[in-house]
Amino acid sequence: QVQLVESGGGSVQPGGSLRLSCAASGTFTRADAMGWYRQAPGEERELVAAILPGGHSQYGYSVKGRFAISRDNAKNTVSLRINSLKPEDTDVYFCDAQVQLYSSYELLQTFWGQGTQVTVAS
Repeated sequence: QVQLVESGGGSVQPGGSLRLSCAASGTFTRADAMGWYRQAPGEERELVAAILPGGHSQYGYSVKGRFAISRDNAKNTVSLRINSLKPEDTDVYFCDAQVQLYSSYELLQTFWGQGTQVTVAS
């Protein structure tokens, strides 16, 4: 199976920055899209940013211009740079990866990390 491990969360003051990282490990043939989502208690998980192997990325409307996603295909890692943090960015951030386990002909499967807490407060 595939394991995703996030790191880099924590507490920061408004206006500060954080860098979240996620590493995918295990046995799989190829990682397609990798991304970050966030979720507040009682709310649905929402897309923060996603990136394809070729570098094409997309962002949630609430984070455009402040967040930057990047990935290292050789290491199967994805990172999220978060700038100008606001209290409303306080959430648990989850990493996901869409992978093919055994063959490039099979359907993609989505795996999730356990999440990392980001808290923005004075």
